[in-house]
Amino acid sequence: MYDLAIVGAGPGGYVAAVRAAQKNLKVVVIERDAPGGVCLNWGCIPSKNLIHQAEMFASLSHMESVGVTVDRSSLDYGAVQQQSREVVKTLTGGVAGLLKKNKVDYVSGTAELVSPTELKIDNADVIKAKHIMLATGSRPMEVSGFEFDEDRVLSSTGILALKTLPDSLLILGAGAIGCEFAFVMASFGVHVTLVEAQQHILPAEDFEVCEVLHTALKKQGVDVRVSTRAQSLERHSTGIVATLVDGSGSQRTLEAERALVVFGRQPNTQNLGLAAINLETDDRGYLVVDSVGRTAVSTVYAIGDIVRSAALAHVASAEGERAVDHIAGGLPDSAEPMNPELVPSAIYCEPQVAGFGLREDQAKSQGIAFKKAIFRYQGAGKTIAIGKPEGLVKVLCDPKTDEILGSHIVGHNATELIHELLLAKSSELLPDDIAHMMHAHPTISEAIMECMHGINGKPVHG
Repeated sequence: MYDLAIVGAGPGGYVAAVRAAQKNLKVVVIERDAPGGVCLNWGCIPSKNLIHQAEMFASLSHMESVGVTVDRSSLDYGAVQQQSREVVKTLTGGVAGLLKKNKVDYVSGTAELVSPTELKIDNADVIKAKHIMLATGSRPMEVSGFEFDEDRVLSSTGILALKTLPDSLLILGAGAIGCEFAFVMASFGVHVTLVEAQQHILPAEDFEVCEVLHTALKKQGVDVRVSTRAQSLERHSTGIVATLVDGSGSQRTLEAERALVVFGRQPNTQNLGLAAINLETDDRGYLVVDSVGRTAVSTVYAIGDIVRSAALAHVASAEGERAVDHIAGGLPDSAEPMNPELVPSAIYCEPQVAGFGLREDQAKSQGIAFKKAIFRYQGAGKTIAIGKPEGLVKVLCDPKTDEILGSHIVGHNATELIHELLLAKSSELLPDDIAHMMHAHPTISEAIMECMHGINGKPVHG
């Protein structure tokens, strides 16, 4: 019998497996697809490779300023897509190697619960374990009338599989995935229309940050439409026709060769055999867990996209490690839950967007007092030197104690920079601690230092 059986080898499952093995638990991982889950195979990793290649392709136009003419008409997008798959192959092989190195057993197949300590694999073999962890992730959400055919109407998986570029692309949903692919496709010369029902793109991010990205995407040629919803979507042999309704109720049709529909994701909690152990999901298909990841069945844990925490790979990994700590006896039942204010978000278009904690609109709606400082990227000399002046650093603090309540960044390398402020927040540092810490010059991180000067005074270069 195993100490722990994990269903799913994504960022939650495989990290939990390695950590459990390091704690001398006997572990098995069951995965029906490839090691690494959606993130490594059809999500985070291949999309970031495409973003990197899009950045390089777009940067070729800047060579003209130094007298170099580059013919970009011979782009082979099939080779671009193939490179992204090679990256996936390398990293999934790395995950398999990690599991083997840590002596984690790996079983390829589909698992189904048959008891609180047993899993049936492909209706045949049974695996027994003292504890079971469900880490089955999520899939693109399908909405009636906008179903995926992965030809004219694409999911986030379908667009990663494309080997040729469409002439035009309609993207429905301007969350992280929508904005990232708007940047990628526009950079490669596709005419992109990005549609968002909410008042601004990236509805879960700070509005002032999103204004900067909105402007940048328009400069890149993206037709951005907010406060606009898709009423219907028709498929034709040569493309799609969407009926869009704006905030005033006006209708108009839009034609494109393909559509990318990214309305969100839904948890993979079907066909897990939950009924066999009397375990139920909530009204949206999520499993309910306590602060250490236990479900209502004490031997069964659930992590990642199948619970109601943020659907992010790094959250799944952290939840997996917490659950393992509890199973191994290092985390008590009464442990405090993970603090959502310390979860960073990261969107990888150019300019990048990152943030954590309280947003200004949330503070206002909840009646939370705050003071804020904003420092624009152009005030940091490095951003001018490298031609990346678009962006800003924004920090919200408690007006009495100066405690950092939240921070939001848009600009080059924002997804890296956010961690200085997140470390400060988690270590209970104050703005003055960062403002008076020497930052190397010239670096973009000086924008963080200057922003912190702005909380209780004035930045030097603002």
